[in-house]
Amino acid sequence: MDDWRYPAEPFRIKSVESITLIPRARREEILKEARYNIFKIKAEHIYIDLLTDSGTGAMSSEQWAALMRGDESYAGARSFYRFEKIIKEITGKKFIIPVHQGRVAENVFFSTVLKKGDYVPNNTHFDTTRANAQHKGGIPVDFPCPEASLDDEIPFKGNIDTQRLEGFIEEKGAEHIPVVFMTVTNNSSGGQPVSMANIKETSEICGKHGIMFFFDCARFAENAYFIKKSEPGFQDKTVKEIAQEMFSYVDGALMSAKKDGLANMGGFIALNDEELARRITELLIVIEGFSTYGGMSGRDIEAVAAGLNEVLNEDYLAYRVGQVEYFGKMIEKAGAPIIKPAGGHAIFIDAGKFLPHIKPDQFPGQALTVELYREGGIRAVEIGSLMFGGYDPNTGEKLTATKELVRLAIPRRVYTASHLDYVADIIAGISKRKDQLRGYKILRQATLLRHFTIELDELSPEEVKVR
Repeated sequence: MDDWRYPAEPFRIKSVESITLIPRARREEILKEARYNIFKIKAEHIYIDLLTDSGTGAMSSEQWAALMRGDESYAGARSFYRFEKIIKEITGKKFIIPVHQGRVAENVFFSTVLKKGDYVPNNTHFDTTRANAQHKGGIPVDFPCPEASLDDEIPFKGNIDTQRLEGFIEEKGAEHIPVVFMTVTNNSSGGQPVSMANIKETSEICGKHGIMFFFDCARFAENAYFIKKSEPGFQDKTVKEIAQEMFSYVDGALMSAKKDGLANMGGFIALNDEELARRITELLIVIEGFSTYGGMSGRDIEAVAAGLNEVLNEDYLAYRVGQVEYFGKMIEKAGAPIIKPAGGHAIFIDAGKFLPHIKPDQFPGQALTVELYREGGIRAVEIGSLMFGGYDPNTGEKLTATKELVRLAIPRRVYTASHLDYVADIIAGISKRKDQLRGYKILRQATLLRHFTIELDELSPEEVKVR
């Protein structure tokens, strides 16, 4: 791409896994068998898997060595205390509660703090956070910053709109808002980072009203790196120092360690409130396991502890963010509009703009997602009216997505530039005949997180005309 390339991989590859591009005719059969639900396709039938960056990364030699240290003792395992030490060092929080992944952290946390009808503000909830809040009777509310809707390459488009947040608190009353969340980086808004100034201002608002302030910090290190790159006053600080300052402004954090923990499984809750930690732990023991393993094996705990050390390496982060930026440039060159600037973990194609002839209720993002698999064996995920549409289970209100997106999430330390170039080539081919793509209709769906199990069918040309 001209003369620009991202930094070379700061690692060598010591192990490889074979992947195979199966014939196009077979891919077409598989799509029909899966009822056009990409989640239902076997991994062995995928060529390039960009469904998620969660738990799909390649572990380092240090992490593989750490597995051998795994202490599988039921209570008080040595592995837990190594895990606890690094998380305390990064977050500064007193109480560390292990869980096997992020949605369990959400489950036990919301089960403990929410009552029916409570509001949960966020810059933007992602799918499982929203669903867990709704499942406990809560009402998730998003306040993305005004810049999030612009096409300009503005830094920190993941910020929360603090003016709207404060107005909402005053309107609804702090007694109905037990916690404010901030997702760093902001996944649903294109993986965009949040600035330190925005974190601090949100903290001050929550403190003034006596409301807890928590991070969903799955990608905290990527967020800290963006602050170092783009926010004045932080260029001379280390990413670790920036992360520590980020956590100093919140009461606690929930983390899926399958992202910036560089592990295949794991997560945690970190907080300072001893009484809340006790209540969460009591529930954890009922549904996950004892407080020093929380549903994780000792091996997984060791892998997370090692990963949290490695993710703060600035050579790694420069490569990681640079690879995503390179991918974004290639996709734009292929003719697809993307959310800009490139985020930290994925490129988000604006399918609504790419396929303007397909209406939101026909799911343009899913149409592109299906076509990526049909044409190139590529698995991505729709983040639009299929994922976030439907009906609110508490209010019955019809839900629509603000944008129709397709996320191409890049697993950490897995794919090379040539893999990404291949994806861009497939998108370039789709771009040439995008007007021929058709939307989809729902055959069966669940109430919550419907995109995981939904069954669809492609609209016929006659149905497209009627709709």
